Amino acid sequence: MNDDPDSSQSRSRLPSIAVAITVEAPGWRARVPDVEALVRRAVRAAVLAAVAAQHEPAARWGAGVEISVLLSDDARVRDLNRRYRGRDAPTNVLSFPAGDEGTDEAPVLLGDVVLALETVAREAAGQAKPLGDHVAHLIVHGVLHLLGYDHESDAAAALMEALEVRILSALEVPDPYAPAAATPGGEDETTGALS
Repeated sequence: MNDDPDSSQSRSRLPSIAVAITVEAPGWRARVPDVEALVRRAVRAAVLAAVAAQHEPAARWGAGVEISVLLSDDARVRDLNRRYRGRDAPTNVLSFPAGDEGTDEAPVLLGDVVLALETVAREAAGQAKPLGDHVAHLIVHGVLHLLGYDHESDAAAALMEALEVRILSALEVPDPYAPAAATPGGEDETTGALS
């Protein structure tokens, strides 16, 4: 018998996780085999890791959580980035937190994550990593933004990056922050969170 009450409670309160995926840009399926399954695994891993890290109290998610993922292209993401962030350029990932509280009968709508195919593919090629690995990283990154993580301070960035690395390791994706995986030019391309 396990005497740790937190471990048994956290296992019994794991949230149901619904993922609505829209593949808007047709190139996604051709370039990332079984992209929908990859997205679902990455979303689920990120949500469960946040619960395990006790950043998100699963008890408040009575009927579970729902996340929407849009796999789009540079033109669409550029438009969204311009409208909601004032930046007239595509980016790899945007996160739109819903701020929904949910009820015992309805899932909590955590928000939307949007990826731009051309930018994501260009980054993966520039970093010499498999496109699927980069997609998994950006989905995890975007979902963590929906859950309240950010990289606005060095301490917050370190916390978020450490959690990303742990989640990705469980998904068998190498550490995206290891020196060999650094983005050319040293820029952080994953700053699409909206508040």
